Amino acid sequence: MSEQRSTFQESAFSESDERRALRRAVSALGRRYGLEYFLAKARSGERTDELWREAGKLGFLGVNLPVEYGGGGAGSYELSIVLEELGAAGCPLLMLVVTPAICGSIIARFGTEQQRRHWLPGFSDGTLRMAFAITEPDAGSNTHRLTTVGRRTPDGWRLNGRKVFISGIEGSDAVMVVGRTEDARTGKLKPALFAVPVDAPGFEYRRIPMEIVSSEHQYQVFLDDVALPADALIGDQDTGLLQLFAGLNPERIMAAAFAVGIGRHALAKAVDYARERTVWQTPIGAHQGIAHPLAQCRIELELARLMMQKAAHLYDRGDDTGAGEAANMAKYAAGEASARAVDQAVHTLGGNGLTQEYGLAALLTASRVGRVAPVSREMILNFVAQHTLALPKSY
Repeated sequence: MSEQRSTFQESAFSESDERRALRRAVSALGRRYGLEYFLAKARSGERTDELWREAGKLGFLGVNLPVEYGGGGAGSYELSIVLEELGAAGCPLLMLVVTPAICGSIIARFGTEQQRRHWLPGFSDGTLRMAFAITEPDAGSNTHRLTTVGRRTPDGWRLNGRKVFISGIEGSDAVMVVGRTEDARTGKLKPALFAVPVDAPGFEYRRIPMEIVSSEHQYQVFLDDVALPADALIGDQDTGLLQLFAGLNPERIMAAAFAVGIGRHALAKAVDYARERTVWQTPIGAHQGIAHPLAQCRIELELARLMMQKAAHLYDRGDDTGAGEAANMAKYAAGEASARAVDQAVHTLGGNGLTQEYGLAALLTASRVGRVAPVSREMILNFVAQHTLALPKSY
C-alpha cells in the first residue's frame, strides 16, 4: 500500500523530468524575449512573429499534436506549460489558445487524413496559423442560436453569416468557422465546422478598436456567400457538436494557462519590488499589509494552476466529461486569481505600478479578459450549478 501511495503522489503532484525540462526550456525562451519585447510589438501594432517562429522551430507550438504530423506527441498538459511559462516571462501568446489547442485538437481528433496532413505539420512548426470563429453579435457563443449557416452546393458549400471578437485573423492563413448545416433527415440546423481561407472571396474582416495592449487584435467577420470546397467541412457533418466541445475543453485549459502565466508574472514583479523598496530602513515586504495580500495571490494562483493541471490530465486521458467540469472550474479560478494578482501588483508598486517602465498597468485590461473570455464567469457558474450541483436550469 505504501508503494502504491508513493507512486500516486509522484504522478499526481510532481511533474516528470520531461515536463520540468520543457518548463525550463520554455521559460528560458520567454525570458530572452520578455515583457519589453512583447509590449513594444503590441504598442507598435506588430505581431510577435519572431517569438512564434522560434517557438515553432523548438517544437513548443505543436507539443500536443501527433508525432506523425510533426507534433510532439504529448498533450494539453504540455501545451499549457508552454503558454503558462511564456506568460510568466511576460510574453503570453494568445494564438496558442487558438491554433494548436482548439483547431489542432479538433483536426487531430476528427479531421480527415487529408486535413490532418494539410494543417497539423504547419501548426506544429509555426508556418501555418488558424483562427477560430464562434461568437456572433446576437447569439454570443450559444450554438443553438448561431445564424452563420453553411448550405450544400453541387461543388461544396456556401457560407453566410457574421462573427465578432475573433482573435488573430491578421496573421492567420484560415479561420475555423462554427456554423450550422441542415440535417437531411430532420431539416433542423446543427453545428458544423468549416476551414475558411482568409483570402476567400466574400470573406471580410474588420479590426475592432480595443483598449487591450496586445499584438493579437480582435475582428468582426463578414461571410457573404463564401464558396468552399466539400473538404472545407472539418470532420463529419453529423458530429459537429461533439467536435466543437472537443475543442472548447482545451480552449478553457489554455485560457487558464494564459491567466495563470500573467498572474505569475505580475506577482513576481511585485515581490521583487517589495523586497527592494525600502521605507524607513525597512523593505515594504516586511509589512503584513503588503506581504499578506501577495501571499494570498500566490495561494490563489497555485490553486487555479492545480485545477488547470487536473483538467489537462483528464482531457489527455480521454475523459471529456470530467475534463469539461474541471476545465470550466480552472478557467474561472484562473481568471479571478490573475485579475487579483495583477491588481495587487499594481497596488504594491503604487505610482510605479502605473508607469510604462514596469509594464504592469498594461496587464490590467489583459487580466480582466480572463474573467470575460472565452466564456464569462457567469456562464461557468451556470454550468457548475446545473451539471455539478444538478440544480434546475436558470435560462
